[in-house]
Amino acid sequence: MVTPSANPAPAERPARAFPVPNGVVGVGMIVVDPGGRILLGLAPGGRWELPGGKVDPGESFERAGARELTEEASLRVRAEDVTIVAVVVDGERGVTRISAAGLVTDVEGEPEVTEPDKILRWQWHRPETVPAELFEPSAAVLRAWRSDLTLPAVRAYSYPISVIGAEEGRLPSVGGDTPQPRKRVDTA
Repeated sequence: MVTPSANPAPAERPARAFPVPNGVVGVGMIVVDPGGRILLGLAPGGRWELPGGKVDPGESFERAGARELTEEASLRVRAEDVTIVAVVVDGERGVTRISAAGLVTDVEGEPEVTEPDKILRWQWHRPETVPAELFEPSAAVLRAWRSDLTLPAVRAYSYPISVIGAEEGRLPSVGGDTPQPRKRVDTA
């Protein structure tokens, strides 16, 4: 028999019910053209990066990736055509950053610079010859997609997502579809 307490349970602490945000959630989009090249943008600081950005509240990784492609590069893709191949977690600069690696192989339009304060130009690159001057989250996303690539050192945890069922036939030649256990990517 359980005897009820004379003191009722206190209400949940506001700090627990509404925690202070301490991380950033984003998506890096790996856009692969029919020739197998990937799209990278040159930022004003001289580093190359994948298209992508923050996930808005209530937004899926796929919807955020499709939105970011349109906003940043004038490329159009349906959210349902974005395949998340991995989730990457890093803590650079003291901020927990969770980034999904989104993959698309069929987009509408040609890349255009729409935010010249963020990207100076878009350029297609062979995966094997990605520039060494790469934004760290982009390097982590690309490494999660294709661990065989020569990329700059990054410190991140990679959680590959297995492609199963009907999705399996969509990605046979572009990588990211091999089930793997959780791994730490630490090449620094």
